[in-house]
Amino acid sequence: MSQPFVVSNTADALAMTEITKRFGDTLALDRVSFRVRPGTVHALLGENGAGKTTLMRIAFGLSAPDSGTIAIGESSGRPASTAGAIAAGLGMVHQHFTNVPAMTVAENVALGARGGFHSADAARRVRDIASSTGLSLDPAARAGELPVGAQQRLEIVKALARGARTLILDEPTAVLAPVEADELLVWLRRFADAGHSVVLITHKLHEALRIADDVTVLRAGRVVLSSTAAGMTPAQLANALLGEDLSVAERGPSAAIGIATPLVLRAQRVDVIDERGARVVRDASLEIRRGEIIGIAAVEGAGQQQLLRILAGRVPVATGQIDLPESIGFIPEDRHRDALVLDFSLTENLALKRAGARRGRVRWQELRARASSLIQRFDVRGGQPETPARSLSGGNQQKFVIARELDGDPALLVVENPTRGLDIRAARAVHSRLTAVAASGTAVVVYSSDLDEVLALASRVLVVHAGTVREVVMDRDAVGRAMLGVA
Repeated sequence: MSQPFVVSNTADALAMTEITKRFGDTLALDRVSFRVRPGTVHALLGENGAGKTTLMRIAFGLSAPDSGTIAIGESSGRPASTAGAIAAGLGMVHQHFTNVPAMTVAENVALGARGGFHSADAARRVRDIASSTGLSLDPAARAGELPVGAQQRLEIVKALARGARTLILDEPTAVLAPVEADELLVWLRRFADAGHSVVLITHKLHEALRIADDVTVLRAGRVVLSSTAAGMTPAQLANALLGEDLSVAERGPSAAIGIATPLVLRAQRVDVIDERGARVVRDASLEIRRGEIIGIAAVEGAGQQQLLRILAGRVPVATGQIDLPESIGFIPEDRHRDALVLDFSLTENLALKRAGARRGRVRWQELRARASSLIQRFDVRGGQPETPARSLSGGNQQKFVIARELDGDPALLVVENPTRGLDIRAARAVHSRLTAVAASGTAVVVYSSDLDEVLALASRVLVVHAGTVREVVMDRDAVGRAMLGVA
């Protein structure tokens, strides 16, 4: 097998040549060559399972190629390892977090560094990086208590603290509010303009074309497009991604539901107190009717997570009254942490639904048959009833979670960032499923950090700001201002 790192005089920040990788009988990468020029942002695109993350994991030393060569800048002759990649100036921000939940932000940033730990120095480092990026973090906060968007910001700060000159970011804006995503993209452009390099893995084509200098598209483990980004259109990228002509225009919002339609949920002057004693939802009143899609818009940490969980019946209210339906499906934004046990089979994960509420023996044969039916109905590819959830791609994991939560036709479905990390095809499949579910009579509440997704799906929008909830007219600027608390 070829040495993964080679002596190189290349001017490329990252050069990967003829990379091939198999997992059993699956050819994940087929002679892929990928080069990143210094001072550029290079967008790496492809469907879920196309090989993007596998290619970058190889670059970062987390996986070895079966053949091919890699050079990071002027790297020379060391064995492939994450430590070697970091020493050569490569940093990777993973889609699924690698933070240690019990440690503080400062401790996570300092983790892996040489020498003694000095909390004041580590905290100062966090503040310095946060100041330059706009990604503010409390150095003393515990990572496990941070909202998802802040955990993503911590991953970025960690990579920068280790001296990365070339940054690989896997869906970095997937959990950020629009303002936060804009700030990050502006910073990435500045980072590249300063002579550094960025590999941006994203499913947001407009985002890629907004800041990328170069673009590479993978399909089924092969490079199908490698070009400068100038002059490219979203439609051209979508065609390369999918191998077919697919319009990237979004659907319009759902039709409004009349007041004569039966109520599914009513909340009156509800407050929620978190474990620290803070009132995170205050005096919230709302009604949800059969068959409508309610969009929730908010910046990170505004109280939307707690609101969604009281609507899903997962969190009790401190004051006020809420009338919930008997059957509720809940799809949390972090499927790895909150929706699946990755080492359990799909059948075992199906058995987790309503865990603690059921009584009697588990009928495994019936569950396996139900899992098989859901896998087929929801097109969960690569899965069988006994397949571990971990072995599925992110898109197919999400399909299975949706299938499980829709099993039994719940009266209410609460969904949090439903297309996070999904490609165009998978995201559209989720959107179609949500609109079909609403058309069948299920009430749907959907929160997304992508405001355009909220507006594309919903018939009404509720904005959460500083724990307060109010309905806002279906206008992007009006919703955006309300998210920031601007009248």
